[in-house]
Amino acid sequence: MNALSKDLTKLVKMIEKIESRSGEPDRFRPRFHLAPPAGWLNDPNGLCQYQGLYHAFFQYSPFDVEGGLKLWGHSTSRDMLHWEYQGAALYPDQPFDCHGVYSGCALTEDGRISFYYTGNVKLDGDFDYVTEGREANTILVESGDGFRFGRKQLLMTNEDYPEDVTKHVRDPKVWKGNGIYYMIQGARRKDDVGEALLFASSDRIHWLLKNRITTKEPFGFMWECPDYFEIDGKKILSASVQGLEGEKWKDKNVYQSGYFEVKGHVAEQCTLSEYVLWDYGFDYYAPQSFETEDGRRVQIGWMGMPDCPEHTNRTIEDGWQHCFTIPREIYVKDGRVLQRPVRELEERKRILAEATGGLYVEEEPVYEARIAEIKENQFHAVLGEELILEYRDSRFEMRFINPSKDNASGGRTLRYQEIETLNNVTILTDVSTCEVFVNDGEYVFSTRFYPENYGLQIQADEAKIKMWELVS
Repeated sequence: MNALSKDLTKLVKMIEKIESRSGEPDRFRPRFHLAPPAGWLNDPNGLCQYQGLYHAFFQYSPFDVEGGLKLWGHSTSRDMLHWEYQGAALYPDQPFDCHGVYSGCALTEDGRISFYYTGNVKLDGDFDYVTEGREANTILVESGDGFRFGRKQLLMTNEDYPEDVTKHVRDPKVWKGNGIYYMIQGARRKDDVGEALLFASSDRIHWLLKNRITTKEPFGFMWECPDYFEIDGKKILSASVQGLEGEKWKDKNVYQSGYFEVKGHVAEQCTLSEYVLWDYGFDYYAPQSFETEDGRRVQIGWMGMPDCPEHTNRTIEDGWQHCFTIPREIYVKDGRVLQRPVRELEERKRILAEATGGLYVEEEPVYEARIAEIKENQFHAVLGEELILEYRDSRFEMRFINPSKDNASGGRTLRYQEIETLNNVTILTDVSTCEVFVNDGEYVFSTRFYPENYGLQIQADEAKIKMWELVS
C-alpha cells in the first residue's frame, strides 16, 4: 500500500464514520439488498464465491452521494441476502488508474482470486474524452483471500486495442474454457458503433485479440459491462447498450441491459440473436454474473440508471444512494431464459396471508407475493398507494399514479412490455425496492420507490394468492 492509498483509506473511513452518526435512521435502506454505507454505489464488480464466502465488490464514491471518483467497495455474505461491508478494497492510487478504479470481474482458480478491471485516466486539456484525452487500461490484481491484494499489474492500454475503436474500451470479464482464458470487453468504435472485443490468453496475463463481436446492423454506440456464460446449451452474451434509438426504444430507459444468444463459437465466426432485455422496469443496469460453488448461474445488477436526471432518489437525504438487485438465478426452462430470486430467500419466508381473487394487506415493507393460476389475464395491483402493476390489452405495465410526487416515483412514469398471456406474477418488495417476476421470470420489472405507507392491494379474479413476510 503506497502513501496515497493510506491517505485515501483514512479519508474514506472518516467519511463513513461521520455519515453513520448523522441524520435520522435510514428510512429507506433495504434489508436484503446490498447498499453502500455512505455515498454512491453503481456497477457490481468482482462477483464470486470463494471458499464458501460470497464477495461483491462495487463501484463506490464515498466522497459524494451524487457520484465522483470511483473506488471498489467490498461486501461479503454467506447467503447473498445479508451483506457485511468490509471497507474500500481498491483505490485509484497508480498512474494507470488515477481517475477511477472502474468496472471488472473476478476469476477464482488454484487458491487465488484474480481481479481484472479498467483503470480510468483523464488527461488535462481540451478533449472530447471519447476519441482523445482518455486512457482505458486493463489491470490485474490478485488476492489469496479476497481481502488482501497484491501488486497491480498493467496488462493492456489503448495501444493494444484495434485502431478504429475510441478510448472507450472497458469492463473486462474473464473466464476459462477448454484450457484457454478468454476476456471480453465493451467498446465504442470511432464510427459510433458498439461492439465487444474478445481476447485470449494461455497464462491470464498476455492477451491477444481473437474476435470482434457485433450485430449485422449498427446497434447502439457503446456496449458496456459485457458478460458471457453458457447455460443448458445456450450461449449468452450480455451487454448494457447505450445509444439505441427508434420507436422500439422510445418508451424504455435511456440505456438498456440485455443479452444476445450466440450461434457458433464466441472466439470464432459467430452470429447474434435478437437482443432481449434482462429487465423492463425503471432501475436496472450493468448486470454481472458468476457461478456459485454448487453450479448455479447468479446475476446481480445495479438498481439504478445512469444519465437519468429526472430521477430523484430520496436516500440522498440520508447520505447514500443506490443498491444492487436481489441476486437472481438464471435458468432455462422449455427453451426460455428465466430469472428468479436466489433460493436462499425461501428460508426467510413466513406466510402472512392466502386468498383467492383478491387481497389487501396494510403496512408490510418487506414481502414476497405470488399470484398464480391467473384467469383470463385479469390482474391489477397497487403498492403503497403509488405504484401500479397491471395487465391489460396484452400489455403488462408498471406505472406510478402521481409521477410528480418525489416520495414514490422520483419523476418516472411508465414502463411496459407486450405479453401474450399472463400466467403468474411474483412481487418482491424490500423497503425501497420492488422487483416483479412475470411468467416465472421470463419478464422482470424493477424499480426503486419511496412510499409513505406499505399497503398492498391485489385483484386477480379466481387467482391463487400467497403472501409471505421476509424475516432477517
